[in-house]
Amino acid sequence: MPRIENERTYAGTGVDYNKIDPWKRLALEAALPTADNLSQHGFSEVRESRGESAYVVDVGPFMLAFVEEGLGTKNKVAEDMMALARAMHGLEGRTYHGSIMVCNAAMALNDLSTVGAAPFVSMMHLAAGDAKFFTNEKRNKDIVDGHAEACDLAGCVWGGGESPMLRDIIFPGTAVYAGSATGVINPKSNILLGSKIRPKDAIIIFYSSGIHANGLTLCRDIEELLDKGYMTELPSGITYGEALLEPTIIYAPLVNACAHLSHYAINITGHGWRKFMRAQQSFRYIIKNIPTPQEIFGFIMEHGKVSLREAYGNLNMGAGFALIVPPENVEEVLRIAGNLDFTALDAGYVEASEKKEVVIEPLDITFNEEELNVR
Repeated sequence: MPRIENERTYAGTGVDYNKIDPWKRLALEAALPTADNLSQHGFSEVRESRGESAYVVDVGPFMLAFVEEGLGTKNKVAEDMMALARAMHGLEGRTYHGSIMVCNAAMALNDLSTVGAAPFVSMMHLAAGDAKFFTNEKRNKDIVDGHAEACDLAGCVWGGGESPMLRDIIFPGTAVYAGSATGVINPKSNILLGSKIRPKDAIIIFYSSGIHANGLTLCRDIEELLDKGYMTELPSGITYGEALLEPTIIYAPLVNACAHLSHYAINITGHGWRKFMRAQQSFRYIIKNIPTPQEIFGFIMEHGKVSLREAYGNLNMGAGFALIVPPENVEEVLRIAGNLDFTALDAGYVEASEKKEVVIEPLDITFNEEELNVR
């Protein structure tokens, strides 16, 4: 694959997983002994869930799954677009915060789905630089309506949250968006873990709506290279900023309906298609068919000088979520997905292997286990 001159990488933006992932493993090692504390309640951890996208506890009749997640820097795009709407078009009340709040909740809710958990509680965390942030009534309403919409899409309750003021830590006029969520696995046989994966299992990919909420630091750097910034138009006529703010798809209804037919699930966010290797077990994931990426990805690659391998190694490239299912269940999963209006693709299969690999055959790209070190 030819090398791009002055290629831009995600690590070059400061989001360097080679530096971040060792911290995650350090935290995981420190957390392991604390599982003994569950015994006082008669509970036990599902040890294999350590290092997965959600942590699972067996409470007896059913299992509970827990996630804490954050939006990243997508809100910075929304804030910049809000300022542009005001400056260029006089739209004083225009905000983009309803869509990013769907993304904020989706980060945790989709991670719950990776272990087969049905979300039932979502909590919102919004830390601002000063109290003045909360004086914009239209933005306030869009924020709360957006989170409520996400809860309805996932079928869960909004239980509460926290909104601290962190002066001198967060810039005035902006905020850090995050949250947590809890899900239930009932019956317990619906749990999705790597130990369930079998050679010849099928890989079903479910389309994304676009960038979702990872890679935005890279996208913001690219904005600075554009003459018209976020107002630069893509071929379809939509602006770069609007394309970046497309809400993340919430896959909970799909997984809730298909968990009993599945073995494993992958939320394709940070680390891109390398995420197929998240399971502890060593398999080769053969991808024969790939979704056509939305136009935002071609724009990012062209204007950011991002290589194809770099893009697939860090962005979702049109694939937001994936299920690994027994071959005899493929047609049923595809039928359910269609009924629920999810676009699905029978993308490939799993092979036995001594080492983890993701092989994207149509693009001649292979990722190996040394390129994903989150556990």
